[in-house]
Amino acid sequence: MSNKRSRSESPNLEQRNSIEWEQRVSDLWASIDDHSEEEFLTRMERLVAELPTDSAVAVFERAASLDSTGHSDLAVPLYRRALELGLPGERRRRAVIQMASSLRNMGRASESVVLLTAEREVESDDLDDAVSAFLALALVDTGREREAVSLALTALSRHMTRYRRSLANYAQLISDHPST
Repeated sequence: MSNKRSRSESPNLEQRNSIEWEQRVSDLWASIDDHSEEEFLTRMERLVAELPTDSAVAVFERAASLDSTGHSDLAVPLYRRALELGLPGERRRRAVIQMASSLRNMGRASESVVLLTAEREVESDDLDDAVSAFLALALVDTGREREAVSLALTALSRHMTRYRRSLANYAQLISDHPST
């Protein structure tokens, strides 16, 4: 019977450890501005070292920490790897957004447009407007300013209590009628 009990407690312990780990990661992100770049990256490395080396979550958090400290070139391959490893849930979508933003910052806006355009079709959640915002930035960098403005206004219109319909219609008109 003791074997049975330890087995049933194991998932609870794993879940508790996972929740505690997630909280420590969240706390570190919340305090990013309180640390030097080196200290922040070192703390993140310690946290991700607690997970298996093939953990998509660990690879993602490492990528995000590098990205947030100005190392987009190092972050992009890690975002790709995290996605290849099957990064789950909201982190998957965040990885796409963050990788696309990094690609744009590296002068690869066309790749960013492709990723974010595809992402708009994948799912809908509270990150929809982030996808639209970063797509709008990439569109500007590829010379598609009218489309970018239309996209940004459409995203903004969903949050307005007044003029929502008008703004959405104007955004559609901008998109439908390219500049001459």
